Amino acid sequence: MFQPRSIQSSLSFRDKLLSIDYILVISILILGITSMFAMYSTDGGEFKYHTESHILRFFVFFIMFFILSFVQIRFWHSTSYLIYAIFFILLLGVKYFGLTSSGSQRWLNFYFMNLQPSELMKVGLILFLAKYYHRISIENINRLRYLFLPIVVLIAPVLLVIMQPDLGTALLIAAGGVVVAWLAGVRAKFFAYSSIVFISLLPIAISFLKPYQKARILTFLNPEKDPLGAGYQIIQSKIAIGSGGLFGKGFLNGSQSYLDYLPEKHTDFIFTLFSEEFGFFGSLLILFLYGIIIFRIIKIGNITRSNFGKLYCYSFATAFFIYVVVNMGMVLGLLPIVGSPLPIMSYGGSSMMAIMLGLGIAMSCKVHKDIPVN
Repeated sequence: MFQPRSIQSSLSFRDKLLSIDYILVISILILGITSMFAMYSTDGGEFKYHTESHILRFFVFFIMFFILSFVQIRFWHSTSYLIYAIFFILLLGVKYFGLTSSGSQRWLNFYFMNLQPSELMKVGLILFLAKYYHRISIENINRLRYLFLPIVVLIAPVLLVIMQPDLGTALLIAAGGVVVAWLAGVRAKFFAYSSIVFISLLPIAISFLKPYQKARILTFLNPEKDPLGAGYQIIQSKIAIGSGGLFGKGFLNGSQSYLDYLPEKHTDFIFTLFSEEFGFFGSLLILFLYGIIIFRIIKIGNITRSNFGKLYCYSFATAFFIYVVVNMGMVLGLLPIVGSPLPIMSYGGSSMMAIMLGLGIAMSCKVHKDIPVN
């Protein structure tokens, strides 16, 4: 039987360094470097604002990820509720003090960067629920009194994000919370009942959507209905991806991108630009890197000793998978455009920070895999 104190004291810096999952580290680094080339391409082959900012942010947050890997897993467990509370307060701050851009109020000005707390809440909610379900026995998980708090901590930030308005991010936050509950053992009937309620309220919810949000749904169903308006983005995205062929047009040779047919190419549609330049096989490389990252996080969950670590890793890996699928499905026209960044690849400091925070906690579970969490 391991003793927590003896394990903690026996882990020297060298031990921790050797415990790092270097396959995961290298995969993240390769994906980050690939994203720099893609961002360089969005700036027309010059080191302009987006490229310089993206490179700086990646390396800063990559170092943050590495440092967080050495933090005790029991620290993350003990501060999970506090981290969630801080992120929730930041979300409230957006409502009263947030910056407004393009009709949305999503950011807080911290001078060194404009922070989007909704991105951080994706990780904060998973942390909260992983700790909450850590101590609840499987016999009690489905009792009503143990379902109330998870529902509240899930719905509260989702409503705040919807009010910004940012429906896409709200749905991704909710998806992360639902994944934790599902993996913790909440019965399928509760999800079925929730789905019935959601579908019943859908007509009412649609009436509260902003005009551009309704247009996105209609565009998804029939993008050719308004090819020069609401359907423009998705039509140009599919043209760009299709024109890439098997091997692409070559680096810096994407006509759809360089002739500015493709809007938002540095953020939500970065995969479109990459696919046009590097084709089907280049896109497979990106999918392969994401697959390795997700697989390594799941493997960490398999070997970590604590239930908290297992639940966090499995949930974050699933949520990470959802983020990738939603973005790629969106640019391929398989899903409505919801404003979901592609992890690490897309431009955006808050998204990069949140993903690196989540990866850092997962790596902490690996480094301290033998330390139990009470």
